[in-house]
Amino acid sequence: MMQLAKSYELHENQKHAANILLTKLDEAIDDMEHGRVQSIEEAWEEIDSI
Repeated sequence: MMQLAKSYELHENQKHAANILLTKLDEAIDDMEHGRVQSIEEAWEEIDSI
């Protein structure tokens, strides 16, 4: 039973991480479509802050 709970928790953590990444990707696409861009340095700073 404990292993099932750990497996479920891992799955939920992976889903949460995927949701964060997809949200960031959606925001980036929206920014590009509207001409809002940032330097590579600014992008890495944002990635590191997550």
